[in-house]
Amino acid sequence: MRAYLGLWLLFICLVVKTLALDGEMAELAKMLRENCVEETGADVALIDKVNAGADLMGDAKLKCYIKCVMETAGMMSEGEVDVEAVVAVLPEELQKHADKMRACGTQKGVDDCDTAFLTQSCWQKASKADYILI
Repeated sequence: MRAYLGLWLLFICLVVKTLALDGEMAELAKMLRENCVEETGADVALIDKVNAGADLMGDAKLKCYIKCVMETAGMMSEGEVDVEAVVAVLPEELQKHADKMRACGTQKGVDDCDTAFLTQSCWQKASKADYILI
């Protein structure tokens, strides 16, 4: 069940802003966000700023929040981002980003939090108009 849940949560990080989440998906995203905010102490205001169009910030807690989301969703394990797993579950309308995501690969940082942050930053730069962070 967790693997199934993780695969569906994967694409939420890159979902088109105009795409409405159904009730179940919205609830899963809310749970994931709440759990990772609680685990990391990340400032929700920073997440909201990113979703309003700001670039990802290098805040240490935000970096670990991104890592938490990616690991919980099955996008990252042992410091490696599984880009192919992410691409495999992208809805058809987001497949246009697959090559950009593959080009980013895993952006290695000084630790797993930094790696998650750098990888997501690459994705955001490649697809700024469609990027959101749950």
